[in-house]
Amino acid sequence: MATPFDTALTQIPAELAAALTAHLPQPFTGKLSPQDVAALEQASGMKGHDLLLAMLPLAASFSQAPVSHFEVGAIARGISGTLYFGANLELAGEALFHSVHAEQSAISHAWLAGEAGLTEIVVNASPCGHCRQFMNELNGADELIIVLPGQDNGALHHYLPYAFGPSDLGVEVGLMAASGQALQLESDDALVNAALAAARLSYAPYSHSPSAVALQCQDGQVFVGRYAENAAFNPSLPPMQMALADMARHRVGFDRIQRAVLVELADAQISQATAARAALAAISGVELAICHAE
Repeated sequence: MATPFDTALTQIPAELAAALTAHLPQPFTGKLSPQDVAALEQASGMKGHDLLLAMLPLAASFSQAPVSHFEVGAIARGISGTLYFGANLELAGEALFHSVHAEQSAISHAWLAGEAGLTEIVVNASPCGHCRQFMNELNGADELIIVLPGQDNGALHHYLPYAFGPSDLGVEVGLMAASGQALQLESDDALVNAALAAARLSYAPYSHSPSAVALQCQDGQVFVGRYAENAAFNPSLPPMQMALADMARHRVGFDRIQRAVLVELADAQISQATAARAALAAISGVELAICHAE
């Protein structure tokens, strides 16, 4: 039976498919170094944005869209030159606000990998208003370029004129560039400490309620998600959804989750507990453990 990756290879030019088969790191989890990109360009004869646009079916192959059945792929280029793939994620039977958009997936992928900013985002459909607002939270949003099939490249603010963003609420450092927070929590549990480390790096300049989730699978793999807040509030990306999107990019089934931990402030202005429990319950019978930091 063909995998989503195999199907994606049939949707791209033959020269590129051959190059991807020969040069992609395996297992492919949606990340390409500048050296990987250079090797693909040389082997396929495709350059720059032509190469990225042609690889969008590969990004979309990470999609899980049981509600819309509309697979969206996105590729974000970090300031390091590394490419980060992302795809939309929907939770069957759950309210749509639990969804992760492809652009959010690619951005969170880059952020979790330590990128401090992005130069461009390539996507196979014009970004919705939700995603345009989410991207406007980024450090360097004024210079961010959006690349779409069959259209001229445009700055984010071409797609989001008269934008409302962090500076309107007195926040000077955007998503991906904000420094960490000194949260304290005494624990000898490695999973709790993984969630704590991620919570320290979360971005919550409006509610001042940092949080993070850590998911441990049966084979010991750990996936984390950090809270990514937004000046318009609703496009904020909760930590549970970010962690699940990371699992989806690794093609690890949600049925593999063995433990789940949420770390947040004890006296936080907002709590992620209810939303995180609902998202987890949609895909797993594992109970969410909640730990409070100071």
